[in-house]
Amino acid sequence: MGLAVWTEDEAGPYPTRPNPGQSWVEQGQAKHQPHEYVRNGTAKLLTLFCPRNGELHAKGVTAAPNAVLHPWLQQELTAILKQLPQPSTLTDDVGNHAAWEMWQEGLKRHITLPATLPSLRMLLVWDNLQGHLTPALVLWLFARGVMPLYTPLSGSWLNMAESIQRIIGNRALAGQYPQTQRQIIDALDSTVKGWNQNPTPFQWGGKRYARRLRSRQRRHALGGSGACTRTQVHRRPSALQECLFSCQVTH
Repeated sequence: MGLAVWTEDEAGPYPTRPNPGQSWVEQGQAKHQPHEYVRNGTAKLLTLFCPRNGELHAKGVTAAPNAVLHPWLQQELTAILKQLPQPSTLTDDVGNHAAWEMWQEGLKRHITLPATLPSLRMLLVWDNLQGHLTPALVLWLFARGVMPLYTPLSGSWLNMAESIQRIIGNRALAGQYPQTQRQIIDALDSTVKGWNQNPTPFQWGGKRYARRLRSRQRRHALGGSGACTRTQVHRRPSALQECLFSCQVTH
């Protein structure tokens, strides 16, 4: 229908502790993580994700109260909306209002829409965090043609931002031992920058859809949700794969 679809979530907290995962070390010199560590705060990741093209807007922060989350959301959404095509002006107010209301059909959480609305430009999928229900923020979204859609309780897997956050978190911190909040934030921000250099589009598919396509094509699940991609997300080779590759080059 020509609408942009973005998803939003806040990942974390990521504590300052050793994280399990693979690491690159010399053969026979296994890397050991300490079992004791100092709790030196946590970090979180604010996330805006576009499944259609894989574009990711994210920022590492030490905490995500409304005073931090709302200004960041407004700044990022304003920049995204500027890049979208200008909507056509609808003279039929009833038809325009119906175009907004149709997206609330079947949802348990309904929002009272203002009497006057601009043309609908974007769907924003997020969870039921109390800060997402703030009237000032919701009205700000309505005024700019953004329709917020709330995932059902215990249905966070419907939000593809959950998937990309698992991927980013694992890539940034697996096998690492950050000892300060700044180290965690730098690792997350650097991983987000690397993702956007070659983003992977997501495609939605639930269990029933997966059964229909299982015999016809291969799908790669992303981050434990219903999102998938037709091309596999590249991962770092294991130590065994790296060893085999080195032997092939040598011989």
